[in-house]
Amino acid sequence: MDHFKNPKNMGELDNPSAIGEAGNPVCGDITYIYIKVGEKNGEEFLEDIKFQTFGCAAAIATSSILTELAKGKKLQTASRITREDIAAALDGLPEAKMHCSNLASDGLRDAINKYEAKKKTKVDSF
Repeated sequence: MDHFKNPKNMGELDNPSAIGEAGNPVCGDITYIYIKVGEKNGEEFLEDIKFQTFGCAAAIATSSILTELAKGKKLQTASRITREDIAAALDGLPEAKMHCSNLASDGLRDAINKYEAKKKTKVDSF
């Protein structure tokens, strides 16, 4: 409940490396995940991450905890965060709200995929 009442990392990033999006047409929830990618020792990692979620308490809480789980992680590690990881970090979610954890993890994967595609486009344009 704390991640709903006091969400962490909520808002937009200035000059994000990429913005991911995920939505659920059934319930109307939508989330945007903003990532800033950094490099350390030749490896890319999530230097910063923020979110904007328009939806229920569970959607906000899962997005908040996702940012806590992903921040500072290598891109490959962050992209493997699952809905089960998110639910476990929140000490469980009702089955009817598990789709909210999909929004968070899908939004993060979308942001990482968009970042990778943008990076590939830059390389291909040379």
